[in-house]
Amino acid sequence: MSPKQINSHIPTAYRHFTAEQWARLRADTPIVLSEQEVIEMRGRGEVISLEEVTMIYLPLSRLLNLYVGATQDLHRVTSSFLGRLQPKVPYIIGLAGSVAVGKSTTGRILQALLARWPNHPKVDLVTTDGFLHDNATLKMRGLSDRKGFPESFDQRQLITFLNDVKSGKSNVSAPIYSHQIYDIVPDESKVIDQPDILIVEGLNVLQVPQLREGSDTPPAISDFFDFSIYLDANVQDIEKWYVERILNLRETAFRDPDAFFHGLAKVSEKDAIDFAHRIWKTVNEENLRLNILPTRERAQLILRKNVDHAISDVYLRKL
Repeated sequence: MSPKQINSHIPTAYRHFTAEQWARLRADTPIVLSEQEVIEMRGRGEVISLEEVTMIYLPLSRLLNLYVGATQDLHRVTSSFLGRLQPKVPYIIGLAGSVAVGKSTTGRILQALLARWPNHPKVDLVTTDGFLHDNATLKMRGLSDRKGFPESFDQRQLITFLNDVKSGKSNVSAPIYSHQIYDIVPDESKVIDQPDILIVEGLNVLQVPQLREGSDTPPAISDFFDFSIYLDANVQDIEKWYVERILNLRETAFRDPDAFFHGLAKVSEKDAIDFAHRIWKTVNEENLRLNILPTRERAQLILRKNVDHAISDVYLRKL
């Protein structure tokens, strides 16, 4: 959908900024990343530059820093009211969007920028891929072709993880997913130990849980978020980026004999392209249209990308 289509759906809910207008909100926030650091944070096929970091992500880090500071002040006020120090509670940022839209790169850049601010130096990043059911479970449940759909995740485990982190618990473990083996890594985890900020990146993190008759309303993942971001782009552009990613992986990671998709390194480029388009149409695009895109307007901030992967427009929900 175009920015105009966004506005037609929610004409008063968001303030719209072009990239140039948003860049002016940087104020005097200094750039703390080098061009080389930005290059190292890029996802496969992305072309994000230091200029875009300066124009888009520096103002965003400034806004988030102000929000985090206000939340920390509220925490101190609450502790004063209750007459006792409350456990340290991290500020949680949700980051949603389609496969291949650039969530991982955005998460890494925000993590690096936010960690440079003095009042929240400890910033962790977790992807919800680690909370997918393992391949054996997906196969048993007939969900092997639904990986990434809401039903393919262990929602209870993810909610428990977020509840523990938001409760101020220390040393909370998150499982790890490997795109190389296309499965959960056995006996490995990432430990989250009371960060100042936690960024949670995933496809369906803004989705409202399905209600079942006769059962209690389950919590939503987004219930634990203090701020949420949605990365948006035309569906046709995302499909193009997805195919380009597969072709890039075919020449790099998929050449490893242990890679799940090693077979793609052996077929012709045409066959690899046909495979990528087929998976996009039957899995990723369906998931985007049914489950991911409908959650876009639940985000506090929408970052809109154009065909060259650069952010062209920013939509900030009015308070």
